[in-house]
Amino acid sequence: MLGFGRLSADGEILALKSSGISLYQMARPILLLSLPACLLTAAMTLYLRPACETFFRQQLFDIAASHASIGLQPQVFNDEFDDLVLYANRIDDRSGTMRQVFISDERDSSAPAIIMAEKGLLVSDSDNRKLLLRLEQGVMHRQPQDNGNHTDTGTYQVLHFTSYDVNLDLKQQTTFGKQRRRKNKELDLSELQIAIGTAPAEERQDLLAEYHTRLVLPAAPLLFALLGIPLGIQPHRSSRGSSFALGLGIFLCYYLLLSFANTMVGDAGWPATTLWLPNLCFLFTGLYLLHRAAIERPVTLFERTLPAFLAMLRGLFRSGDPS
Repeated sequence: MLGFGRLSADGEILALKSSGISLYQMARPILLLSLPACLLTAAMTLYLRPACETFFRQQLFDIAASHASIGLQPQVFNDEFDDLVLYANRIDDRSGTMRQVFISDERDSSAPAIIMAEKGLLVSDSDNRKLLLRLEQGVMHRQPQDNGNHTDTGTYQVLHFTSYDVNLDLKQQTTFGKQRRRKNKELDLSELQIAIGTAPAEERQDLLAEYHTRLVLPAAPLLFALLGIPLGIQPHRSSRGSSFALGLGIFLCYYLLLSFANTMVGDAGWPATTLWLPNLCFLFTGLYLLHRAAIERPVTLFERTLPAFLAMLRGLFRSGDPS
């Protein structure tokens, strides 16, 4: 849009037309250049974004796990975890290895347990988003309680183990402890398709919205180029700031339409094909304006409203400028 606006302001568009070059011929390289941008957007939307979301949540989990291990102090009863008290006589600062570990686990009210071990180490299970305390060479004492479920309270259990994993709850440090299922943004297209087929009705709409949004976005660069060519050669625009403001307005309009469609599909239960309406709207509008500009019959409505729209955008930018 900036390039065509400059060409139009300098009279180069008129010179090219006088040389027998039509607007369609001028638009061809611009549209071809937009195709790599579409491919790049598709790669980012379909593959890079889910991988980045997964990596980001992985880093959050690792930070939460390291925070939990850093918070443990030797010879102190640590109650950072719900219904579980952890005590270690010694903790190695480098490896994090605990010696002479004592645990009071009351998370299962029907069978509270006392665990003692010679050695313990915090281990993060990144795939399942769990923080495990791996104990070695220890013993567990458990006394079932009578909670009205006819449990045999006379049985006292003693379990000797070589290795035993205690699952720690991280919900006070992060939401991973409660959300073990991957979010929609972390799923790739094939995983989204599987999730759509197996998800309950109340979750299917959000999955459909995420799936179709990823398919819709890669076409945006081509649509912006298609719409920017006829708007870029409007004769009333002569400044670079006007071109930038108009381009920003087009992007904002597309974003608002897509956000509205996403909300209607995810929350109001509209058909998932609603997400394709902004693309169709921009496509037909761009083709119509390009045709009108090619036959040198610009749309009267745009000639009247576009200057007012640009003036409004310039006023908004100036009002936000402290100078």
